[in-house]
Amino acid sequence: MMLLLVIFLKAQITTSPSVIEANQPATIFFDKAGTGLENYSGTIYAHTGVTVNGQAWQSVIGNWGEDNVQPKLTYVSGTTYKLEIPTSIYQFYNVGSNQNITAINILFRGAGGSPQTADYTIQVGSFRMTLNNPLENSITNVASGTSFTIDATATKAANWKLTANGTEVGSSTNISTFNLTYPIINSQNFTLSAENAGQIISKSFQVFVKPTVNETAIPANLKQGINYVDNDPTKAYLVLYAPHKEFIHVIGSFNNWQISNEYVMNRDVTNKDLFWLELNNLNAGEVYSFQYRTSDGVKTADPYSTLVLSPYDDQYITSATYPNMPVYPAGQEFEVSVLQTNQTKYNWKVTNFDRPNKENLIIYELLVRDFNTAKTWESLINDFDYFKNLNVNAIEIMPVMEFEGNISWGYNTAYHLALDKAYGPASKMKEFVDLCHQNGISVILDIALNHVFGRSPLVRMWMNDPEGDGFGDPNAQNPYLNQEAKHSYNVGYDINHQLAPSQYYVNRTIEHWINEYKIDGIRWDLTKGFTQECSASDENCTNGYHADRVAILKKYADNQWAVDPNSYVIFEHLGNNGSAQEETEWANYRINEGKGIMLWGKATNNYNQNTMGYESDSNFDWLKHSVKGFTKKHLVGYAESHDEERMMFKNLQYGPTNGSYNVKDLNTSLERQKALAAVLFTIPGPKMFWQFGELGYEYSINHCQNSTISDGCRTDPKPIPAEIGYLENTNRQSVYDVWAKIIGLRLNNKVFETDDYTITSGDLKPRIHIKNDNLSNGELKDVVVIANFETSAQNISPLFPYLGNWYNLMDETVVTPTNTNSSYTVTLNPGEFRIFGNQKATLSTDDKIVNSDKIVVTPNPATNYFRLNVAAKDIKVYDISGKLVKEFNGSFIANNQFNIGSLNKGVYLVVLNTNKGKTTTKLIKK
Repeated sequence: MMLLLVIFLKAQITTSPSVIEANQPATIFFDKAGTGLENYSGTIYAHTGVTVNGQAWQSVIGNWGEDNVQPKLTYVSGTTYKLEIPTSIYQFYNVGSNQNITAINILFRGAGGSPQTADYTIQVGSFRMTLNNPLENSITNVASGTSFTIDATATKAANWKLTANGTEVGSSTNISTFNLTYPIINSQNFTLSAENAGQIISKSFQVFVKPTVNETAIPANLKQGINYVDNDPTKAYLVLYAPHKEFIHVIGSFNNWQISNEYVMNRDVTNKDLFWLELNNLNAGEVYSFQYRTSDGVKTADPYSTLVLSPYDDQYITSATYPNMPVYPAGQEFEVSVLQTNQTKYNWKVTNFDRPNKENLIIYELLVRDFNTAKTWESLINDFDYFKNLNVNAIEIMPVMEFEGNISWGYNTAYHLALDKAYGPASKMKEFVDLCHQNGISVILDIALNHVFGRSPLVRMWMNDPEGDGFGDPNAQNPYLNQEAKHSYNVGYDINHQLAPSQYYVNRTIEHWINEYKIDGIRWDLTKGFTQECSASDENCTNGYHADRVAILKKYADNQWAVDPNSYVIFEHLGNNGSAQEETEWANYRINEGKGIMLWGKATNNYNQNTMGYESDSNFDWLKHSVKGFTKKHLVGYAESHDEERMMFKNLQYGPTNGSYNVKDLNTSLERQKALAAVLFTIPGPKMFWQFGELGYEYSINHCQNSTISDGCRTDPKPIPAEIGYLENTNRQSVYDVWAKIIGLRLNNKVFETDDYTITSGDLKPRIHIKNDNLSNGELKDVVVIANFETSAQNISPLFPYLGNWYNLMDETVVTPTNTNSSYTVTLNPGEFRIFGNQKATLSTDDKIVNSDKIVVTPNPATNYFRLNVAAKDIKVYDISGKLVKEFNGSFIANNQFNIGSLNKGVYLVVLNTNKGKTTTKLIKK
């Protein structure tokens, strides 16, 4: 049979036959290029229904995200897929043959629901009607008393009916064209219907009477968005930047969601693209919701909203996650903004946090969604000892701004200033940040500012909307976005950072999170996307040097430092070719002021080659900052991030076997991860690791919720360690303990605060020598790290810089080398490491601890409490890295009971004062 195709929507949807009938089979072809699925390689599903008797989206097959119910597309070739309707459209959608099907409604999505395309409409039947003037679903603004012409054509003679606000105002019979000039006195909602042989096609449009817009100077000091008035909780101001709009109505709960000329926004006399409105008679503390309705009919929340309500997502957020969450207003559509005067302000306990030096950061990268079962800020607070005992001094949180859906990595952002409600209320995030600061941990926020997604007002206010569903692609008038992406890694809609409105939006975003949430730094996602000089198909260009990108990102960094002079500025650039030169410029930018931009330093492949046991490409010498030309230690080196395949997964999948030694064995591979920490965290300069690397997390980045592995499941929720026995596994806990001790060693000893170090790697027997000559000979001033990533025992030369006693800093055993050349070796079993120092490492306390055998702890191991056999006072409990974790102040009699139920399992030191002086003993918590 000859294949006949008809083109819809830039050839994204085609059908065979070209005209499909409801009582016949059909094939729908889908080209994913440019639809939001172009970078998705998993199974594609159809979320689909039909238009029956004029009502769209009837008889929808299954529910959203039901992969086992909703139709699966078949791959054809290139970027084309197909959906076959084998019998008839009636049967496929389970619609009675006596019903009138005029269209298939369809969108395409990835596994589980993400990513997804826009909605498409495919006409059904040879009888077609075209609305020529005005366009279907359009809004036309006219002056009152204007005559307006409605013009339409049909493929067959039809009976026509025109209604205005539900009342018939025009008709004609048995003719293929309709033409009527109609006087407009009031705003009207029109529907034009054409009927042929019982088949009815209806199309709607609106004609709106223009209101009067007052041109009045905007009050001083107002910003775009919601402005509250100090000392007057009955008043607020709204300010909206809206070029190319004739007028703006504000609709909301304060005016019963009615379009009223009392709520037409004023236009500023100087900047005529700026609209503003004063709201009066508000009730202090009452929660109001509102939208803007633009002159072309777009309804949208404020782009600078700090809290938005969603008709798509909120229904799935429980009260346990977000207590007393405002309810989305009934009868509305699209997101709405929340306005509330006289809000309770969070009472910060730490107001002058002294953040760790950026050159000494050990950063824990965190996805709230996958950390524990509850997936909330509250649960992070409850589990805070996990971070504290790990000894990290920074937590980097993946994006938490209002994103599309509730299950996401957060990079599909729609509202950059609004906290997503999926993890709980703003007060709890602030409490978590405050708790971090109380414990010396800085908080870095990951923000994706190179793009926005389709629900964003930055898209929806200036878009092409051929389906009339309120969503579409940026049009030529859009003052923020490119119609075509200008770099090769784009997702969503590409922001044009050369435009002043975009720069204002980005700077406001940064100011908000620093000022409102006390964030200590920003990780700028995908900074390669900040150029205007490339195209979506030219990766070589994207990876070249671009002066516009260098300049704008320096400008953004300046703004961030203007808000907070000590803020960490971190770029995810991952430069190569010319873009690597950009990294050097940024790292050295304003360096004489103690600033300089930090850069992500991906060493995943290099380190993973070591942990798997393969020599090829195992060299990580380049992590020494001077190799990249950085004058300071600004390279945030890491072996694993959210974007990389999990190292343990590759160890267990691809590790080699040598006799009885098998890297694919779980416990063997876990031991090798300990050595990874030794050759990562001891290297001077900031370091970062992805959550649960410290437990040897081995589930693939592409692990699906049905336990299969697919590229389409990359951002799916992953198994949570607390739910699958990780925390009770002694071998995994041992990895955690070793990582914690190495991190504690790194952060509590000044030898690592140096530029004088060497890295020798590439042969699976890496060696690191750290030297700090600013310290005295009696201090820990030299550290030598060696590791064996071979699959057999190796004699490794530490090449100690001088003779004398060298202490194993993990257990304080001593070696005394006979010479400093390669003939002196230390035997390491496969997967072993050593960290040697010229002196013992210091603990994280100034207390000098003297060992004693006279103190008896009972029970030991202990579960919830312990007792001492002597009278004591001022008892302190330290973990194995020397961090104070429990304190009992006062004087206590012998056999007093000390509660340690809150401590994690592990080994601790108990330091106490007796009548004979200060002493210490060991405690095991089981």
